[in-house]
Order: sequence, then C-alpha cells, then structure tokens
Amino acid sequence: MVYRGIINYLFLIGFLLIMSSCSNKYPHVLIITEVGTIEVEIFTDKAPVTANNFLQYVKERRFKGSTFYRSVRMDNQPESKVKIEVVQGGLFEDEHPAMLPPIIHESTEVSGILHTNGVISMARYGPGTATSEFFICIGDQPSLDAGGGRNPDGVGFAAFGKVVNGMEFVEQIHQAPAEGQYLKPRIRILEMILQN
Repeated sequence: MVYRGIINYLFLIGFLLIMSSCSNKYPHVLIITEVGTIEVEIFTDKAPVTANNFLQYVKERRFKGSTFYRSVRMDNQPESKVKIEVVQGGLFEDEHPAMLPPIIHESTEVSGILHTNGVISMARYGPGTATSEFFICIGDQPSLDAGGGRNPDGVGFAAFGKVVNGMEFVEQIHQAPAEGQYLKPRIRILEMILQN
C-alpha cells in the first residue's frame, strides 16, 4: 500500500512537471524596469531571425545599462502624416560596443505577427538594418505592418513577440515626461531575464 502511494505521488509530480514545462509554448522575457516588470512572449517560430536576435541580446546580457528612451505620442509627431503610438528602448547609441551585426528583415507578411496592442518589434532605418533597438505598440498600429504608410519603403517593421503582463507599465512609460519624443529622464531597464 505504501509502495502504491509512492508510485502515485511520483506520477503526480512527473505530470505536474510536464504540465508546467508545456505551459509556455514560447520563451518569455522579463523586462525589469524602474517602474515595473514587463513580460514579453517571444514568437521564435513565426519570426525566428528577429526573435533569436533579441534572445541573444538577453542571454548574453548585452542590454546591460539599456533604457526606454523614446515615447511617440499623438501630440509629439507634428511632421508625420501617419501617426503612431509606441515606446522605444534598447542600447540608445548607434555604435554601442554591445551591439551585434544587423539582421535580415522579417516583414509581417512573412511572420504573420501584426502590430497590435502590446506587440514588440524592431526599430530600424532601412530594411535589414535592425540591431538592438525595439519598440512596443500602444494600441493597434497597422501602419507599421508591411504595406503600411509609416515608412516610405512600405515593407513595415519586424514584429517578434507580445507583452503578456505589465502593459500598464508600458503605458506609464508612454506617458512619462519627454522633450519632443525623447524621455527626460530615460526609464532605466534594470535587467532582462529569459524565463524558459
């Protein structure tokens, strides 16, 4: 009887371990900021190059000292015909020593990840120039998808994940004091942690 109880107990423990390991299909990254923690799910199958680039920065602690430094709001983009709402973060410097080489552009046509509320995507200049800088959408931003009008080249931006917890902190960053589009002061990212 005791033996059967031990077997049942071990079976239950094994089952719970399997279920907990299957609870997240995708890796999660905690972006721990000075205002709160933002949890992001990373879609490694839909945008493998972009997702794994971001994860490499996280795993190798290349985001050490990074910040959220830009908040694009309806009231601070007077020259833009197509308006968006996002917060942008990363290493901030164009030639930062922790920066990896640029990656190929994975458009939303390829990934199927549209720029909806909470989606995380890569900032860039031209297609194929994305490195370390990323942004999070505030509300749906279809002009950032392939064929959207925000960027003249028309290929959009490379989305690769979505906020699953802590969107209130993203919105808090979005409303933080800024001069033009640049946050004053910048919001420090204390650490990024890969969950699985």
